[in-house]
This record gives sequence, structure tokens and C-alpha cells, in this order.
Amino acid sequence: MGTNEWHIEKRDSFGTDSPLARESSNIPETGSLSIVVLGASGDLAKKKTFPALFHLYKQGFLPPEEVHIFGYARTKISDDELRDRLRGYLVPAKGASSKQLDDVSDFLNLIKYVSGSYDSEEGFCLLDKEISEHEYSKNSAEGSSRRLFYLALPPSVYPSVCKMIKTCCMNKSNLGGWTRVVVEKPFGKDLQSAEELSNQIGELFEEPQIYRIDHYLGKELVQNMLVLRFANRLFLPLWNRDNIDNVQIVFREDFGTEGRGGYFDQYGIIRDIIQNHLLQVLCLVAMEKPVSLKPEHIRDEKVKVLESVVPISDDEVVLGQYEGYRDDPTVPDESNTPTFATVVLRIHNERWEGVPFILKAGKALNSRKAEIRVQFKDVPGDIFKCQKQGRNEFVIRLQPSEAIYMKLTVKQPGLEMSAVQSELDLSYGQRYQGVTIPEAYERLILDTIRGDQQHFVRRDELKASWKIFTPLLHRIDRGEFKPLPYKPGSRGPAEADELLRKAGYVQTHGYIWIPPTL
Repeated sequence: MGTNEWHIEKRDSFGTDSPLARESSNIPETGSLSIVVLGASGDLAKKKTFPALFHLYKQGFLPPEEVHIFGYARTKISDDELRDRLRGYLVPAKGASSKQLDDVSDFLNLIKYVSGSYDSEEGFCLLDKEISEHEYSKNSAEGSSRRLFYLALPPSVYPSVCKMIKTCCMNKSNLGGWTRVVVEKPFGKDLQSAEELSNQIGELFEEPQIYRIDHYLGKELVQNMLVLRFANRLFLPLWNRDNIDNVQIVFREDFGTEGRGGYFDQYGIIRDIIQNHLLQVLCLVAMEKPVSLKPEHIRDEKVKVLESVVPISDDEVVLGQYEGYRDDPTVPDESNTPTFATVVLRIHNERWEGVPFILKAGKALNSRKAEIRVQFKDVPGDIFKCQKQGRNEFVIRLQPSEAIYMKLTVKQPGLEMSAVQSELDLSYGQRYQGVTIPEAYERLILDTIRGDQQHFVRRDELKASWKIFTPLLHRIDRGEFKPLPYKPGSRGPAEADELLRKAGYVQTHGYIWIPPTL
């Protein structure tokens, strides 16, 4: 891909991050691109951030004549030591070709490491010096270069790091370049802490410079949601309370905390998965059609959904904690942290009044999957007695085995007039053979470079999401809401299935979706 193709969309610098400036400025983005990964020696950077950058590099989105990558962390190591640490995450486990090894080596040579603390100017001034030298070597006019800071760090250091970036590492003038900051979840632990963090970062950067990343918004099937809903006439008249009985958004893992118990115990399954990932998916399922595909129009509609959610009812929550969770020496003996939760949300608006949105997430369960399951109402005047077969369902399998399928009742082949449940199936592995589905982080980092905030969380969106869950989370933190025990490898607490039934979900017995073989 050529340079002109790569600069898909002109965006602005930290001084021109406004629509008016974007429209009025004729300065092309020709300056060098410096990508700084803060927390470069940590797990997130090694497992997600650097591999995503490598895949973008291989596909031509990070041209070596323009891009340099900087790692920054407290660990005192050399450039080569960091490269050696990263190499194992970039090279295929088996049978790497010489071309693949060369690609990895070429990519690693783009990486320079700077060591320093997260709260003193000395390290960041050194980082700025290294970035400026790279920009000078690429003949970038001062202020025309682009600087992207990816904070692969715990939120506790966001304020100090952002202050150091603002003090030491910003572009020096406004000639079409920009400075952008990517921050990872968890963004706060409740409404108050999230607002405090937003205020601290908001004092340093304008909203168009801040990219709050939720990697679920980068998943292929999540990004397909708006296309499915608003580009297909089939769904327009069906997508409402007249036809839909309930919606489930499910995240299941078949393993526990696996050495991360101490970290996980600070947050729990609601903060870790439901308040962010699943709630973002709910917004895309429930939102009204935006005026356009401009990021602000889409995010406006998402905020409207969140502000329409009514307070959570106690009798529509089931919490669980798998047996053995507290055996982890890093987990307190009396931990009240849920590793499983089913929460029913209700949206008070014309489209969704009366339709339960069931958010369910858990660890150490009997399967691993993430999916959206839209269940339709029973057929009125059912002459085929289809109810025993199960209801129509529209299912979007997010992971693994990405697929979109519709459960339908059809005639059983043969001489008898009997009905059976089957499906219309779009399985990506079969339909799009040979097509590599990008990792979520690849897509979102590229969006950040392009200046597209559509798949990032806006400040008022973050505030509205915390407002929904903070009362429940505070009660859990105070020990007033106890999780129920469940066995590892089970479906979770039996009470969760009972809550599903009360919410109106009708399970299909005897039908199992099987991904088609190639």
C-alpha cells in the first residue's frame, strides 16, 4: 500500500483537533510518525500492542521510511534486550520461514528503548530527545510530525504519565501534525474515580486527542453490527419490542484467573467485562440509526441508549464465585469478588420498553465463547406447534469461530409433515476462506493513527456507563451482595438459569449449533 493510500483521512494536531480546522487546513500529513508504547516491558505490550504494530507493519500501514517505534518503561534494559523479549511473541511457534524471520527482524530494528520513571521529567525529556532525533532524520518540519502515545499501563499512573507527556513530549508548533494518547481500561473503578481520572486527563488534553480503547469495539463481528442493522431492509421492521422478546450478550471463559487472582480481585467480573465490553455491544444492538457514520453521530446515539437504562433491580442480578477462587494465595480469604454475573438491563424508550437485555459473563465455566443472541417472540396462531421446537433466534458469534446464524423452524425432510429447528448460517471460516480477520488491537491502533474515534469511548459515554453500575458495585464492595458458589466447569450458579427463565428466555432443547466444516 502506497503512502497516499495509507494517509486515508486528514486529521489534526493537538492544536487543530476540531472539525473546522480539519476542513480549513490544507497541510497534508507528511510528517514522520512516532509510536511510543509506555509500559513496553509489561504483558499487555508484549502480548497485544507490539504484535498488533507488527501486523500493521507487515501489511504496509507502518512504512519504515516514516515510522519509528519507542518503548518506554522503568526496567533498565537495552534496545536489543527489549527486541529479544518481543521476538518470541512475533515469530510463529512452528516452522517460521526465512521471510517471516526477516520481517520480524526488520520490524524490531524500528524499535528503540528508553528507560525512565513515570513521574519525573528526566526520562520523558530523554524520550522527547530521541523522538525529535527520529523526526529530524526523516526531514519532518517541526510541528508536522505525528506522535502517538499508547499507555499500556495501570490507570493509577495515567495522570502522572499524561502530565509528563504534556510537559515534555508534545509537538512544538502547529503545522498539521498531532499528538494523541491511547488509554486502556479499566478507566476508573466507579463513577467518582472515572470522573476524577477524566478531569485529570481532560485538563491536559482535548477530547479529540484522547482515545479510550475498548478492544471489543475492534472485533470484526462487533463492527459488523451497524452494517447488519442499518444496511439490511430485513431487520428494520423486526428490530423492536413488537418482535423481539429478549436479548442476551454473553461472555464465557473456561478457565479461571490463572495467576491473575490478586489483580482480578480488585475489579471483579462486572468491572472487568460487563461495564465496558458487554455494555458497548449492547449500545450497538440497541441504538437508533445515526445521522451518518461520523464518529460523533454514532457516539451520540450510544449515549442516548445508556442514558435510557433504568436502575438495576436487585432481583434481576445473580452473582457467582467459582469454588477454588480463594485458593489463589493472592486472593483474600474472605473475598466477595464475583467471578460470574448475570445482570438484566432494561431500556426505557419507545423501541425497547419491556425487552430485557441480559448481560452474562463468567470465568471457569463449561465453554469459551462470546455472542449476541436475539430471541424473537413466539409465532401467534401456531398451527405447527413450533413452540416445542424453540423460538427464532438471530445469533452473532463474536469468538471463537466467528459466525452469524439465524435459527429457523423448517419442515423435517421426509414423508411426514413435522417441524424441526435448523439454521441459516454465515460462518466466516467457511465463507471467507483465506481471509485473515484482523486482531482488534490492529484495527484500533490504525484508527488512532487515522484520527477516527468511532470505535473509542467518549467521556460522556464513559460517565453514563459507570452511572448504571456504580450503585450495584458499591453494594458488592461493602459485602451487601454476596456471590453464590459454583463448580468450575459448570454453567455457573443455577439461579442464573432461573433468572434467564424469569426474564423470558426460552431455551431450545435438542438443538446445538455446530460450526460447518470446510
